[in-house]
Amino acid sequence: MTDRSALPGRRLLLVHAHPDDESINNGATMAKYAAEGAHVTLVTCTLGEEGEVIPAGLAHLTADRDDTLGPYRVGELAAAMRELGVTDHRFLGGAGRYRDSGMMGGSQNDRPGSFWRADVDEAAASLVEVIREVRPQVLVTYDPEGGYGHPDHIQAHRVATRAADLAGEPAFRRDLGEPHEIAKVYWNCVPLSVVEAGFAQLRERGVGDPFPGIATASDVPGVVPDEEVTAVIAGAAYAGAKAAAMRAHATQIAVDGPFFALSNDLGQPLFPDEYYKLVRGRAAAPREDDLFAGVDA
Repeated sequence: MTDRSALPGRRLLLVHAHPDDESINNGATMAKYAAEGAHVTLVTCTLGEEGEVIPAGLAHLTADRDDTLGPYRVGELAAAMRELGVTDHRFLGGAGRYRDSGMMGGSQNDRPGSFWRADVDEAAASLVEVIREVRPQVLVTYDPEGGYGHPDHIQAHRVATRAADLAGEPAFRRDLGEPHEIAKVYWNCVPLSVVEAGFAQLRERGVGDPFPGIATASDVPGVVPDEEVTAVIAGAAYAGAKAAAMRAHATQIAVDGPFFALSNDLGQPLFPDEYYKLVRGRAAAPREDDLFAGVDA
């Protein structure tokens, strides 16, 4: 539990589906605000047991995904958070409460304990407890499609949205703490023009080891028209920390300079700047450069 009297004036909560999602989507943002003294809380919903392991030397981890890969990825997440300077990272309902559901349509979707099958209100209650403890002004999560349609990402959106509603309800579960209204809610996104420029740079470089192919814009989660982006966090100063955090997730990500690949071996840009769409609360400017803009500490 966090000592509420000692909480910094700015408090950011991020809700992600699996270990590694946070570093890819928000690594620079998390490093920036942690370095500036904000309280950054990461809630991860599963251990990522269904992830495909990239390095051949770690292939043995898939022999028993629950007993080997899941716990291993807990360690990767802890290492990534050290790179970003984030000390408050938790698993929804406790480590292992919800299991990775696999890709949409897979048999893992219906496995007992999978996050996809979780009761949204029950899962949201666990997050409400975190919200009322940490009292964040800003919440970051996925859009309703989870960025790219992964069931756990969609469920994370549902749970985060429901928890944001319930946390401020005075009549809801006073045993979970005093009600708290989150001032601003953002969805992760990436503007199409930035994606296209990144892939143009990758094509100019040429394809080679370690990535035999190039991904496309459709492989990047959350691509939106430029005009839908309402906030940009300039991440150049934290690009090294972001890349290091992504490298810490070695089972899932291969990083090569300003590019990376997942298990499909298709290279894609590593974006130092990170982009958001405000969906709750008031924007302080047409294109904000601070997620806390307009928020009273």
